[in-house]
Amino acid sequence: MMTDKPAILYIDDDEGLRRLTRRALERRGFRVELAASGAEGVAKAAETRFDLVAVDHYMPGQDGLATLAALRELPETPPVIYVTGSEESRIAVAALKAGAIDYVVKSVSDDFFDLLARAVEQGLETVRLRNERDRAEERLRESNERLQSLLHEVNHRVANSLQLASAFVHLQSREVADEAARAVLADTQQRIQAIAQVHKRLYTSDSVEVVDMKDYLGSLIDELAATWSTSAAPRSLTLEADPIRLATDKAVAVGIIVTELVSNACKYAYAEDCSGAVRIEFAADGEDHFRLCVQDDGRGMQDGEIKGTGLGTKLIGSMAAQLRSSVDYEPRAVGVSAVLRAAR
Repeated sequence: MMTDKPAILYIDDDEGLRRLTRRALERRGFRVELAASGAEGVAKAAETRFDLVAVDHYMPGQDGLATLAALRELPETPPVIYVTGSEESRIAVAALKAGAIDYVVKSVSDDFFDLLARAVEQGLETVRLRNERDRAEERLRESNERLQSLLHEVNHRVANSLQLASAFVHLQSREVADEAARAVLADTQQRIQAIAQVHKRLYTSDSVEVVDMKDYLGSLIDELAATWSTSAAPRSLTLEADPIRLATDKAVAVGIIVTELVSNACKYAYAEDCSGAVRIEFAADGEDHFRLCVQDDGRGMQDGEIKGTGLGTKLIGSMAAQLRSSVDYEPRAVGVSAVLRAAR
């Protein structure tokens, strides 16, 4: 007959105490099964699911600690309350360390049954709260996994859309005869690629909130090198980057700044028929900041200004403002260094 009463297994070799315990616990609303030995108790627990098991320490053949160890080996381990003698605090501590959730001091008075019933009630409540916590954590974990999967899918779709837009811009540039217009379209394509690289990193990484800048900038620099380096005007792009992780919005801003600065150096720092090098450094600057430096060995600043398009300068300024910083141009004996320092 099915019942909603909690099922308790009491294991003790003392037959008289077993019966008294059953009577006391049943009066308090529990359904009680008895076992006369540790081996019998483990066998019953293996066959029937009990809400809680109480185990006496002193039993011939297999004592309470051995019985507790055997119960812990079951596929579904029941919570265990350990019953000890009045002077056996050492054994009680050993039982708690071995996995018991509580212990009760054994005696022949009614106090023992009251204490055991209270320990059973508290043990069942502890298990209930633990199960609710585990279920809540499992639901939260499943929710996070669904969210992660959704965000990965969104970033994948965004990256694909950006790649498609980049391809359309490239196709359009091939149809345009005007060199200035083609240059503008090429710049636009590079800006799209800078953002697309961030989303590619997001949907192929474990985190959708942060970007590994060493990995991201490495791929971005490879693409820029393939774009700007030709046999007639080779451009050597080198990167030194620390493995710093930035939030997605900051990574996008840094990527666009790097794209603009590197493109500007490749186009204007050197003559069209000369080779040239551009060095990119991205490193930690203290515990809470990073430092970006794009440096060339070209013709340097002319009239105190960097040659380039007005749009590129505006983009750099806008992205730097998002990082609550600015890009400073530092003239060198040969070439120019563009430096950005911002909070991580």
